[in-house]
Amino acid sequence: MTTAATALPLLGLRITAGPVELRGITDDLLGPLAELAVTGIHDPDFMPFTVPWTLTPAEDMPRSMAQYHWGQRAAFSVDKWGADLAVFWEGELVGAQGFGTRDYLITRTGETGSWLSRQFQGRGIGTAMRQVICAFVIDHLGAEYVTSGAFADNPASLAVSRKVGYTDNGWDRGARLGKPAIMRRIVLEPASLVRFEHKLTVDGLPAFRRSVGLPADE
Repeated sequence: MTTAATALPLLGLRITAGPVELRGITDDLLGPLAELAVTGIHDPDFMPFTVPWTLTPAEDMPRSMAQYHWGQRAAFSVDKWGADLAVFWEGELVGAQGFGTRDYLITRTGETGSWLSRQFQGRGIGTAMRQVICAFVIDHLGAEYVTSGAFADNPASLAVSRKVGYTDNGWDRGARLGKPAIMRRIVLEPASLVRFEHKLTVDGLPAFRRSVGLPADE
């Protein structure tokens, strides 16, 4: 039987490593993710994201969350794709972890991004989920570089990146809430990855590899 995961294998992708599980964001997860985001991700007087989506009013968050992920699904192609995954810690939904790229078959490069509910911060979960996504794209998709970035006044995010093995890769000056802000750029090479203590298990990998233009077999 043809399912949504058959049409878009990202929805059937599941990566587990000890207490961490990264799962394709199916429609049944959109509401819970919206509710989790509304509980708070950062201090109200600080904006760590380039797109200030966390300022969305609580009553509008479910629609905003759904529209974003539906849009990502609609735009998914071999030339440009994003793997946004719900993050579970010991079976509890805690946030989201993503990897986005364009021209991946040529560049073998993409960028990580994530968010984690404040109630779960400070417990090493943010580091673990980043280690898992980086190990996945390096080991199972053949990534040669993984990039990321954080505003200069977001030391917590930069600290997570350094724990995972990213190194400095320059900076640029952009706009945040109508004001200039410095974005620190960082990059991870496979040999520098500080791996999570648990081995990865991946379900739905052959179909996902085909969907991004790679052979089904690694």
